Amino acid sequence: MIVLLVLLVTFGIALVALKLITRVWNPYLSGCIAMCAMLCFAALGHFLYPAGMEMMMPSFIPFKKGLVFITGLLEIAGGIGLLFQHYRRTAALLLIIFFILVLPANIYAALHHINYQTATTGGPGPEYLWLRVPMQLVFIAWVWFFGWRRGR
Repeated sequence: MIVLLVLLVTFGIALVALKLITRVWNPYLSGCIAMCAMLCFAALGHFLYPAGMEMMMPSFIPFKKGLVFITGLLEIAGGIGLLFQHYRRTAALLLIIFFILVLPANIYAALHHINYQTATTGGPGPEYLWLRVPMQLVFIAWVWFFGWRRGR
C-alpha cells in the first residue's frame, strides 16, 4: 500500500532532517510529520477520484459527494493539527475516531470490489481486507503513540 510507504519514507526523511537541523533526534515530531504527509497524500484521492470514493459508501448514506470532500478536508486538517503541540492530542484523538469511522467504508468497498480510482467494480475484493484492516490498526497505533501519548 502506497500510503504506508509514504508514512515510513517520510518518517525516515523527517527524522534525519530534524537531526541535521536541531542536532537532536526527535522521533515524536517526525512521526507527526510523517502522518501529516500520509494524510495529505491520502486526501488527494478524495479530490482526484470523488466518483470512486462515493462508490465506497453504501447507498443509504446521503450527501456522498459532500462527505467525500469533507472527509478529505478532515484528513488534511487532522494531519496539520498533529504538527502543532497545542493541538496535537486533540488532533490525535479525532484522527483515531476518524480512522475507526472510515473503516466500514473500506470494508464495504472491498466486499463490493470497488476500485475508487476507476469508479468501477474491478477492485481487489475481500482479500484486500487482509492488508487494509491491519494497516488501519497501524495508523491508529501510530497516531496514538506519536500524537496522543507523546502529545503533551
